[in-house]
Amino acid sequence: MEHKTIIFIINPISGARRHRNISTLINKHLNKKKFQSEIRFTQYAGHAVHLSREAVEKGINVIVAVGGDGSINEVASQMIGSSSVLGIIPLGSGNGLARHLGIPRSIPWAIKLINQCNVTEIDTATINGRPFISIAGLGFDALVAKHFAKDKRRGFLTYAHIIANNYMHYKPKKYKIKFSEGKSLKAKALFVSFANSNQFGFNTTIAPNARLRDGKLDVCIVQKPNIFELPIVANLLLLRAIDKSQYVKTIRSSEFTIKQKKSRVVNIDGEAVKIGKTLNIKVSPQSLKIIIPQHEIK
Repeated sequence: MEHKTIIFIINPISGARRHRNISTLINKHLNKKKFQSEIRFTQYAGHAVHLSREAVEKGINVIVAVGGDGSINEVASQMIGSSSVLGIIPLGSGNGLARHLGIPRSIPWAIKLINQCNVTEIDTATINGRPFISIAGLGFDALVAKHFAKDKRRGFLTYAHIIANNYMHYKPKKYKIKFSEGKSLKAKALFVSFANSNQFGFNTTIAPNARLRDGKLDVCIVQKPNIFELPIVANLLLLRAIDKSQYVKTIRSSEFTIKQKKSRVVNIDGEAVKIGKTLNIKVSPQSLKIIIPQHEIK
């Protein structure tokens, strides 16, 4: 049997305590009869983009992103439309895409899933030509992503601390959204999310009905609840029922434009990026090959 080539691109900052023996675990659990492997550690921000592009150009069969949603974005961004297949070992804080797909957070089990090599194709999307795989958005969640990137601490408690410190003082922003399907609207929102998968991470589900193979994004427009209703809304996020809230409106679209008064940061798969005042968002249907568990993909 001919060996498949596989490269593991590891972000050593993600899951810092867990990555120390990652090479040992890969060598122990990877099926050597099936794969010829290589392991690379990123050395600087954006290095995964270079490593992934290089791997695609070499025709590597499977490229594994070892890290969080930001690392997955960097690796996958270079694989869109290629024959290379994405694997995921989730070592980030929120692991939104991995949770949506049902990929194990246990490193050995994630490697065993890669051994099975059950491949499907999922949608990706772009904002002004910049790819995202799982979720993107404007407003308060982008502000949280910006602060989180600057904080040396990881994990849910850090997210919760940032939210608590900024929520009361944050003023909802005005947006104009025009959909290719013909509808347009104006909204004053706490945030607007463009969801390909269903959650931010930590099992906080912003778009319970989002699907990765339907050619559309769930555009979630979220108003700001008052402080007394915030616990109820937070519970709905965790219970995958936020779409039932009076503060949330969801519109499904394959392409749309959103305008804001000034250029602010955009949350792109958990990373805060400044792009511009006008954002053009477009879905690329089933453009990324990916390894998933052997069940029907959502």
